Amino acid sequence: MKTNNLGLPEKETEIMIIELNVLLSNFQIYYQNLRGLHWNIRGRRFFDLHLKFEELYNDSQLKIDLIAERILTLGGTPLHTFEDYLTNKKLSVGKNIHHDETAISLIVSSLSQLLKMERIILDQASDIADEGTNSMMSDFIVEQEKTIWMMTAWLEE
Repeated sequence: MKTNNLGLPEKETEIMIIELNVLLSNFQIYYQNLRGLHWNIRGRRFFDLHLKFEELYNDSQLKIDLIAERILTLGGTPLHTFEDYLTNKKLSVGKNIHHDETAISLIVSSLSQLLKMERIILDQASDIADEGTNSMMSDFIVEQEKTIWMMTAWLEE
């Protein structure tokens, strides 16, 4: 089996790069959705949600950078055009969402989809002992599961 500079199998690492680029594309969709929610939210919960959406988009921006840097570390090239993002899109695009419950539901749905992608990457990374990718996915999953729990609790009021 041929390995790369990191000691990872080349063929499997190429597959990992593809999956990470799909995740990167969808995180970009999620990020842009959060920006739209931040800008367009209305109603009595405006102040709380406006700040929360900003917190979430700042966090997603950091994750986008981590994913892109992991792709580079593995020897790939991160996707970086809107065309690429839309081609790989699995998340729903939220357009002109003003209502609080609709906004929170979009976040829960988006995070659920991201978790599915991350778990696939986590399994693939485990199979080839790619601890760097594995650790990153584990960290993302723990945070996002907690966010889903909190958002779901918010929806139950």
